[in-house]
Amino acid sequence: MTVCKYWYFTSVLCLVPFNLSASSDLPTNSEAEGKPIVIKSKTIITSELMNSPDKELFANDQATHQQFQIAKDWVKNITQNVSGIHYFDKLAEVYLAIGYGQIWQDQIAIAEFEEQIRILSLTKISSDLTRRYQNLKRYKKNSDWRYYDILATDTLFAYMGFIEGIQKKGNLWLFGDISPGVFPAPSETFINSFLHNYEKQNFRYFISQLKPQKNDYIKLVEALDELIDIKDMRWPVFLFKGIIRPGQYVNNMDGVVTVLETLGDMTFFEAENIRSKNNTYLSSSVVVSIKRFQERHGLKVDGIIGTETQQWLALSIKQRIRLLALNAQRLRLWSVQPSTGIVVNIPNYHMKLWLDGEKKLESKVIVGHPSRQTPMIDSDIQSVVFNPYWNVPNSIMKKDIMPKVQKNRSYLTNNNYEVLKGWDSENKISINTIPYHLLSPNDFPYRLRQKPGKRNSLGLFKFNFPNSQAIYLHDTSSHSLFDKHERALSSGCIRVEKAKSLAKVLLEYSGSSEQRFNNLYRSKKTRTIVLGNGKFVPVDLIYQTAWVDELGVVNYRNDIYMYDRVQGKIVY
Repeated sequence: MTVCKYWYFTSVLCLVPFNLSASSDLPTNSEAEGKPIVIKSKTIITSELMNSPDKELFANDQATHQQFQIAKDWVKNITQNVSGIHYFDKLAEVYLAIGYGQIWQDQIAIAEFEEQIRILSLTKISSDLTRRYQNLKRYKKNSDWRYYDILATDTLFAYMGFIEGIQKKGNLWLFGDISPGVFPAPSETFINSFLHNYEKQNFRYFISQLKPQKNDYIKLVEALDELIDIKDMRWPVFLFKGIIRPGQYVNNMDGVVTVLETLGDMTFFEAENIRSKNNTYLSSSVVVSIKRFQERHGLKVDGIIGTETQQWLALSIKQRIRLLALNAQRLRLWSVQPSTGIVVNIPNYHMKLWLDGEKKLESKVIVGHPSRQTPMIDSDIQSVVFNPYWNVPNSIMKKDIMPKVQKNRSYLTNNNYEVLKGWDSENKISINTIPYHLLSPNDFPYRLRQKPGKRNSLGLFKFNFPNSQAIYLHDTSSHSLFDKHERALSSGCIRVEKAKSLAKVLLEYSGSSEQRFNNLYRSKKTRTIVLGNGKFVPVDLIYQTAWVDELGVVNYRNDIYMYDRVQGKIVY
């Protein structure tokens, strides 16, 4: 028996018949032939059996499994010459469910799917997906539609498994962890959604919804494609000798100008003007472009070609393509510009607050040191604490505070710390009554709490949001640290430079008056104010090392936690 399907070109009135399978490929003895078939709990069941009592369903179990085995044999037969097939059972279920017909008929769905796989393959997180993309293009070029259909469907399952997998806690495939050689099979719910949309002729819509539905993603892909157009360009090689300051000699000025012009930090006319002068020194016109380059790479904007500026100048087009593709996939997990919410971009040391589509506040932040990383979290800010106590975590007490106490017992008193009997006790203990041997970081049996005030490490404000890692936003008593350019300095929590402004905006958004805020701010009492009217504000702690800003400028940031590495390897 031969199943003949038609290939529909949606943009033109053209019908091209082709055989999905040769006659020997298709099952010949299925009793369910010609009847609608559905999938339920990995069991192939005809609609006739679905409507039968359970006893009859179980009585027909043998016939049902026979159908499934025939479908598996069909899949194995048709895939003998198709390498890289992994989801044999899922393929059997799906092709049996649709009567062994052709799935990939819609040219727009095909183009959309290939584009999404292309972008994902550029991240280099899965060599399997890269091979699949290349084979799909080969089968399509050679008009091997049988092989294309089966491989595209299997690749769709891998892609769906990836999409579900990155949402699960602990799967850090987009952050340097080695991805599995084969992604987990998609859930039954996801496959049922696929089949439902296919049956309703919404397959094109289903495929389009698999990519991040954010404008941020579209802009990153557009920037990526601009680089792909010049990916074979020979990138300049630099041999910088130390730091180059304005007015000093540059041994490859033409290379510097080429990079700045190619990446959009210098216009064509500016570049031609510099080349015409054969200038080999860091002139004022080049310094202006270097500053533009530094600003969008998150570097110190000083016009000096230092170590980090040199590294970013040397970063090739292909490496930049991968960074953009990787960060485009990260947008599946968050948005860099929500309608309402706080976004802290960890490698950017920066926070933004949007309320009802309007940006209300921006602030510098201090994030966790690479040895004490700020985790990626999404939650909701539920309360603001005025004049907070700081309950010192055991890890900070052991690593940072007790070594200082051993040297100077007065350190705790001088810095407004209280010693309490335990985490479930408010009983205070005088530091002078504690034997010296118990002041050891590993032997200290008590807990520490710092009293409220301007010298408190949390400053005057603390912003609470539920999470399992005791992370929060807060003010600080050390505002001078915000003058530093690189601010991965904390023990994990986020210090906010404009904490007072943040507290005021959040309280007013939840219905509190300015007068109430001022009264709370002037008070010396510790008060926890729950955001009223259900106005909890979403907060995302994200890790985005490349994005396109509101002005359309592509930004890059240093990979402070080494999350951009390729399967354990650093990008540079």
